[in-house]
Amino acid sequence: TPFTLGLLMAGFCPAVLCEPDGTLGRNTEVQEDQNKGTRVDSLTLASINTDFAFTLYKELALKNPNKNVVFSPLSISAALAVLSLGASSNTLEEILEGLKFNLTETPEADIHRGFGHLLHTLSQPGDQVNISTGSMIFVEKRLQILAEFKEKARALYQAEASVTDFQKPHEAKKLINDYVRKQTQGKIKELISDLDEKTLMVLVNYIYFKGEDPHFTRESDFYLDEKRSVKVPMMRHTFLTTPYFRDEDGNCSVVELKYTGNASALFILPDMGKMQQVEASLQPETLKNVQAVFIQLLLAGVWPLLTTG
Repeated sequence: TPFTLGLLMAGFCPAVLCEPDGTLGRNTEVQEDQNKGTRVDSLTLASINTDFAFTLYKELALKNPNKNVVFSPLSISAALAVLSLGASSNTLEEILEGLKFNLTETPEADIHRGFGHLLHTLSQPGDQVNISTGSMIFVEKRLQILAEFKEKARALYQAEASVTDFQKPHEAKKLINDYVRKQTQGKIKELISDLDEKTLMVLVNYIYFKGEDPHFTRESDFYLDEKRSVKVPMMRHTFLTTPYFRDEDGNCSVVELKYTGNASALFILPDMGKMQQVEASLQPETLKNVQAVFIQLLLAGVWPLLTTG
């Protein structure tokens, strides 16, 4: 029976940048081996990023009621963390605290090393799941990009910085869009629709995911609400044994679907008419509690094919 997919959450298992006479991040050390001695490990960082994701999601859903909300919290947090490399004082604190880090408990250098380790882990090549992520900062050519910033951005965040002539906005727009198109395998063709000559910087972050679902895909009805539906590619599962949890107090059900390899997606399915209550109750602990009490259940159903870039 077709159903309405109200809320989707996916998880994978396994401000000064340029100053002619300034300095950048003198106290942020780059560790030679990022995989050793990282206090903010990937699981801790993932938990903090989940907190940031839920907070941002609630804000976006509040401002866009009854509309789809699709975003990559890791892309946003990583991009802002890159910016924090070039910030200091109140600006630095506001960026990192906005990302839900407690600077009295976690030193800034550990935060950057944690991001570096996580991004490095995600970008490891695999035969069955393809994940790539990165950032590019396009800076007006009249400004000077400090070598220290470029070094740390590249070492910790796989991020690059490049000078761009924004006095020629059409050419700058093409440069940025060509870069994004290439990095997302053609999925995003025109990220930037307009630029003006006053632009000083454009920060781009991308994440590309391609995972193979082991089941057949066919076009079926996807219900937007009780009356409207659209035809979309759907992954059809017949007699699938998968982790499942029924949350009576939370008015929802949670299903984990496996991709080939070690990636999976969590689907949170609100009960009919309970979307807002489920949204309001989302907390990082929600996922931890759910995954701790999963049971194996035999299911049959169809799920929308997810493509992101």
